[in-house]
Amino acid sequence: MCDRGIFITAQAVRRQLAAMPHDLYLIRLIHSTTKRPFPGERLWTAQQLTSLPTLAFLRVRNLEGCDVYLHPYAADHNAGYILIDLDHADPTVVRRMRADGHEPCVVLQTSPGHWQAWVRVSSTPLPPLVASAVGRRLAHLYGGDPASTDWRHLGRLAGFTNQKPQRRTCTGFAPWAKIVYAAPVFASQAETLLRAVSQTVAPANLSLPATPSDSPAPTLVSVTQAQQIYHTWMDRWRIAQRFQPPDWSIVDLWVARALLAQGACDQYVREVLQWGSPLFPRGHGNPADYLRRTLARARRAFPAPQGALCAPHAGTPIASAATARSNAAGER
Repeated sequence: MCDRGIFITAQAVRRQLAAMPHDLYLIRLIHSTTKRPFPGERLWTAQQLTSLPTLAFLRVRNLEGCDVYLHPYAADHNAGYILIDLDHADPTVVRRMRADGHEPCVVLQTSPGHWQAWVRVSSTPLPPLVASAVGRRLAHLYGGDPASTDWRHLGRLAGFTNQKPQRRTCTGFAPWAKIVYAAPVFASQAETLLRAVSQTVAPANLSLPATPSDSPAPTLVSVTQAQQIYHTWMDRWRIAQRFQPPDWSIVDLWVARALLAQGACDQYVREVLQWGSPLFPRGHGNPADYLRRTLARARRAFPAPQGALCAPHAGTPIASAATARSNAAGER
């Protein structure tokens, strides 16, 4: 007999993923009463996640009492999607979000009176501190749950039931997570929002190596540009897909070699690594010495040419992945 329900679930999942396009999605199954996660976490492409065998597996786990959660995956960064948990929110809140330029790409009704909204604020991964700060700002503005603003907070996947006992209907049934709205849109005021939030978190949390002189040298690349450059190379080399988790010291070396091969000067490369490498300085006790050693290793393969280019004097961005030559082949 044909299971009509699985095709309804498939339609809902496809609508949600189409409005939240990304390379990989993290799926977690958590039992509603014991709070225990189903063993293992899987990363799925949209094609894998919407296949009928995958959906059939998830439906069985859902029927057994597991809630089905999703998060766009970007390793130790946020993929650019911010979740707002709108429990007990004013029904007009989505209208206000659109009017303010914080348009959600997906709105789900997770149970009667309880909504979740996903807001896309960046096409490149965001540092955890920035993403969490954006989540807190949006939750404060629109009455969201302040406890659900972590940069990797999970949201529900449409087409499955909410198994929490307190969400059961008066007839005892588990309510469905339904799509209220879905469209692949960016928040029109995302840039303004990110700029305001970055100013509050960057000074206190970047832990940048100090310059040796009393008057710091002018920077050649902004924090946002450094992150974009670094993640352009990550995407080109498919780092997140090939290595779980990546060895960031090796990735730093590859990025440094790629930039030096394009003629970048040492200061430019150092700043890209310093501000673009995920969670830098990580566990390094002496970040400045780590950057010096990484550059020294990179220069052995690609010694800087006479008059190396620096970003303010170059005619085009020095980290264009479309024209750059990959130097990662054969490593690791």
